[in-house]
Amino acid sequence: MATAYSPTNFVNPLSINTRSHDKPLFDPLKTTTSFLGSTHKLRPTSLQFNQPDTHRRSAVVAVSDVVKEKKVKSSSNLLITKEEGLELYEDMILGRAFEDMCAQMYYRGKMFGFVHLYNGQEAVSTGFIRLLKKEDSVVSTYRDHVHALSKGVPAREVMSELFGRTTGCCRGQGGSMHMFSKEHNLLGGFAFIGEGIPVATGAAFSSKYRREVLKEADCDHVTLAFFGDGTCNNGQFFECLNMAALWKLPIVFVVENNLWAIGMSHLRATSDPQIYKKGPAFGMPGVHVDGMDVLKVREVAQEAIGRARRGEGPTLVECETYRFRGHSLADPDELRDPDEKARYAARDPITALKKHLIESKLASEAELKAIEKKIEEVVEDAVEFADASPHPARSQLLENVFADPKGFGIGPDGRYRCEDPKFTEGTAHV
Repeated sequence: MATAYSPTNFVNPLSINTRSHDKPLFDPLKTTTSFLGSTHKLRPTSLQFNQPDTHRRSAVVAVSDVVKEKKVKSSSNLLITKEEGLELYEDMILGRAFEDMCAQMYYRGKMFGFVHLYNGQEAVSTGFIRLLKKEDSVVSTYRDHVHALSKGVPAREVMSELFGRTTGCCRGQGGSMHMFSKEHNLLGGFAFIGEGIPVATGAAFSSKYRREVLKEADCDHVTLAFFGDGTCNNGQFFECLNMAALWKLPIVFVVENNLWAIGMSHLRATSDPQIYKKGPAFGMPGVHVDGMDVLKVREVAQEAIGRARRGEGPTLVECETYRFRGHSLADPDELRDPDEKARYAARDPITALKKHLIESKLASEAELKAIEKKIEEVVEDAVEFADASPHPARSQLLENVFADPKGFGIGPDGRYRCEDPKFTEGTAHV
């Protein structure tokens, strides 16, 4: 059984025109773009920037608001089956439960350094990544645990990496901010903002090169580049938008705009806070979507990923979301307005999806509780596995640092090459 709900039931302060349902969600040849994942077009000329309190956040609508309209409209694009709905719910529950457990383990001294949690933003990761094929690539940021989980990296491997153990996806050498899995085409979390965008652009170029130059007809792989609002004032962002549009690369630039760059409000740091408008400036569609609503995110993601896979080029998607915790677990989170935090907490994307599934008769309370119980066991197992796993040996310290055929920095005698007096003279035996 499939059901859908209408995304158009909200008060929008902007003038709108209804689009025809037989047309794409957004047109790369037009500068007007879809707003909030809806089936409407904006008239940008009616935007007002002179009054901060009229910022477009007032138009954001959640699933919980929309489903109050009991009569389901079959014309909507937001159509999901029961199986899809349960898959989305399970992935979001996994992300939330995993991050909550990370907080516990961090405060118990099981994790070290900076740990950035994803609570509140699950709709973005799930809405995009669960639409990908295994061969597609994901490039993340320092807030990368949930992206790794959504891409299929086992919870055991992610937790072990956070514990710094050899069973982690990077053998304990990456830690919280540097998740990587060649098997799952997770091309890394990146600690410095913006540095992952060129890597993602390169991965997309590789896909296009393999298809068009090497004639690998089945290479229709797509890359997703995730980054935050604070990154969008960096030069690498603009350079890669230009290159991706110029070469029509199969990439989707996903801005997770949680409104705060550590303690800096997005509205204070950006001359034009509407990030999605930067897309048309480079000749690609720019779309804004309610990042607290997984079904709206999924609708936009389907269109953007489909365009990339068909060879129609890149898309810039701004997902307006909110993190429920501080920037990291070391952040006391004293700079954000408590009322603002409460407003977004009331729009929890998991609670909203749960309500939609039940009210649409896609799932019962018992089925959802069974998923929650299953995930609880998965996360507890991941902790037990990580805690029982060994720490890396000292001999692993210089691996992947020096390029040589005898163990990546380890000499034939088992000693570190850098400890050999001849090493700096360039006469050490290789």
